[in-house]
Amino acid sequence: MNGTSAIKIRNLSITYKNHEKQQFSAIKNITLDIPKNKITMIIGPSGCGKTTLLKSLNRLHEINDNVRVTGNLRISGEDIYHPRHLVPELRRRVGLIHQKPTPLPFSIWKNVAYGLKVHNNINHEELNMRIRQSLEKVHLWDEVKDRLDLPAADLSLGQQQRLSIARAIAVGPEILLCDEVTSSLDPISSHKVEDLLISLSREFTIVMVTHVLRQVKRLADYVIFIYMGKIIECGTTEQFLKNPENELTKNYINGTIS
Repeated sequence: MNGTSAIKIRNLSITYKNHEKQQFSAIKNITLDIPKNKITMIIGPSGCGKTTLLKSLNRLHEINDNVRVTGNLRISGEDIYHPRHLVPELRRRVGLIHQKPTPLPFSIWKNVAYGLKVHNNINHEELNMRIRQSLEKVHLWDEVKDRLDLPAADLSLGQQQRLSIARAIAVGPEILLCDEVTSSLDPISSHKVEDLLISLSREFTIVMVTHVLRQVKRLADYVIFIYMGKIIECGTTEQFLKNPENELTKNYINGTIS
């Protein structure tokens, strides 16, 4: 991979233990680099470990007590699994946008203000400025500027998803994690979000889980194919789609495995 790496993963394994204390390895000894200010897409069949790998980048899987992580994962050179690493600060730096839009049960204004108030000590004037800037970046300001005090739940699903992205970028992250963020949207809203992610990749590193190869072709700069918890192949989108090296990759692209 050419260029600067935003994320360096070395020998990462993630193991879960069920109620019978049986172990299940969701991620198996993964080593890879993820480029800075690009859109990297993680693809593979359902249950192959895509979302587990994504959530490992901001330690969100740690809400489960029965998880064990080994290996090394560095973001901007910092070991995010070091015991002294502050998880709230990590989750400010690495925002997560979920599959379904997740507006907080507040007004549009308070949705964007929420993270800003948690992570910053800023006055009301600066708060308003940051909220407007975030909404402008997701191309939502003109649509909501006259109803910022209305419930965010009143927005359409597509608008709610763009609001979720505005809330994530308002706090100044380095990385955006996107977990199938267009899967619940209609085609027009999906294209708006896709165009938005392309524009945001100039400022943020974006790591995105998807199962839609058409979306890979449209958006991805770099592709990671994961199968049964292992990295099978990774590379630029052109290399991945036109000249895959692994037979499993060829079968996935051709639809033989899904």
